[in-house]
Amino acid sequence: MSDAPREPADDAVTPGEARSNARIEDLERQLAEQKDRMLRAMAEADNVRRRAQRDAEDRVRYANESLVRELIPILDNFDRAIASARAAGGGAESVMAGVELIQRELLRVLERAGVSRYSAVGQPFDPTRHEAIARVVSVDAAPDTVVSETAPGYALHGRVVRPAMVAVAAAPDEDAA
Repeated sequence: MSDAPREPADDAVTPGEARSNARIEDLERQLAEQKDRMLRAMAEADNVRRRAQRDAEDRVRYANESLVRELIPILDNFDRAIASARAAGGGAESVMAGVELIQRELLRVLERAGVSRYSAVGQPFDPTRHEAIARVVSVDAAPDTVVSETAPGYALHGRVVRPAMVAVAAAPDEDAA
């Protein structure tokens, strides 16, 4: 037998090294978990910031919505006045021209504020953009198609402020049922 100390084999791991390696692996796993949590928290904070910014922009963009809602009936009255003046004929020409001028100017001001007026005649009925006030039996129009409009619809930056007041086509056999 030899008195020379034996050297451990290169591949052999001592119990101390095994504990150290396990500890390193555990710390690396914990680090990866913490990094993942941090990245998720940063992403969530970024989402909250963007959502708050979008909400603030919407508040500014739609701040005049209540004013627009109050002005729309005035436009409806202009439409009625113009239609009445046209029907009366005669000396109503200058009155009609004045009312039309006021109406055009008001529409221009509202358009600059982001309000758009839309018509629904001939379109399929859409409850988000149209308010049905009548059903009309029609052989010419497809069922659930807007056949006439009592008042146009208005949108503020694409959001419906007042739906168009419409009559919707019904098939002749639907009315009998």
